[in-house]
Amino acid sequence: MNNLNLFYYIVENCIIISKKEENLKKITEKEVSSHKGLMYFLVNLDENNSRRSFLITNTSMLFIKNENLDILIEKDSLIPVPQFIKKAIQEKRLIGINKSYRNWRETLKFNPCQNPKWKINVVGLGDVGGTLITGLRLLGEDCIEEIGIYDTDINKINRWEYECNQIQSPTLNPNLPKIKALNEDEIFNCNMFVFCVSVGVPKIGNERKDVRLVQFEGNSKIVSLYAKLAKEKNFEGIFAVVSDPVDLLCKSALKEGLSPNQIRGYGLGVMNARAAYYAGKYPELKNYHVDGRAFGPHGEGLIIANSIENYDENLSDILTKKTRESNLEIRSLGFKPYIAPALSSGSFSLIATIKSQWHYSATFLDGAFMGIKNRFINNTIELETYKNIPSKLLKKLERTHSYLKNF
Repeated sequence: MNNLNLFYYIVENCIIISKKEENLKKITEKEVSSHKGLMYFLVNLDENNSRRSFLITNTSMLFIKNENLDILIEKDSLIPVPQFIKKAIQEKRLIGINKSYRNWRETLKFNPCQNPKWKINVVGLGDVGGTLITGLRLLGEDCIEEIGIYDTDINKINRWEYECNQIQSPTLNPNLPKIKALNEDEIFNCNMFVFCVSVGVPKIGNERKDVRLVQFEGNSKIVSLYAKLAKEKNFEGIFAVVSDPVDLLCKSALKEGLSPNQIRGYGLGVMNARAAYYAGKYPELKNYHVDGRAFGPHGEGLIIANSIENYDENLSDILTKKTRESNLEIRSLGFKPYIAPALSSGSFSLIATIKSQWHYSATFLDGAFMGIKNRFINNTIELETYKNIPSKLLKKLERTHSYLKNF
């Protein structure tokens, strides 16, 4: 069995560990082993298909040669690893940095918000955007300082500034986040930018194909413009996409030069909520709220698993179909399905991101943005991992990932 030969460095007061010798300032293993803070481990992965940074959750991740869905499966390396590194992994203190990125050192400084509370700016005040900021106002008093709002329609800005600032408790809670009307040149003065602009939403009764894909062409052009502007403004916060189809729009934003770790898509939260709603109607699915998981896009390619450990393909397929078609049920009643998405995928999930809590969102993985349970922790991303993924489920995940990657 090979022994692991490691090199230790200090860069911008951060500890760097590498399997290869680097042209960096060296320090001793003794200095590193006694360190109690964050540490960074250099890997060399294809920049086009891999993240710039990620939380290392098991020792096998120290040796990955490419990112794929296998990283969702928990496994430890057969090569012995120093105990202090194992401890750092257990304590969520070891972050992988992909040195194939020319700007990999920026990871050491990446911190969207250094204050206790975040400033969030929301662009697009239609049905989803308006409902989302209402949720943030009601739920965000302990983590959001201010909610900036912008739309090309000044009347919408004024309406929501009036209305949302008047949402108040009988005791007039002073800690509810203030709603602030923004000018266009202020939209990236924030820790998190939330894209809720949507064009081309079919009218009720005109749903001839996947409604989300119908919106892609128009929304893609707009999100690309905002991503380009974010890059020009040197925006260093989170670029959150709520408009449909989130997974594909995230990829459009990535092409404009933002870091994949900045970009997150929020569409899967409501699919998990819808799956839980339907599961509640079937006794055999009563444990979904504990064991169930959602994967993939907010539409075609969605995968609902009744359980990972006790996966039942038939039950999962039934639940997936009901969940995927849920929006059509609301449309058949004569309404656009935006309330649950705005709150479950939007408000709740954005706040979970801020608080480093587990939630569903699309994050970059092997060349595609794919919805998965994850959390934003120590300014990087931790994916939920599993002891085992049944082969039938893994094949479905691979098909969905391939669809998103090659779209």
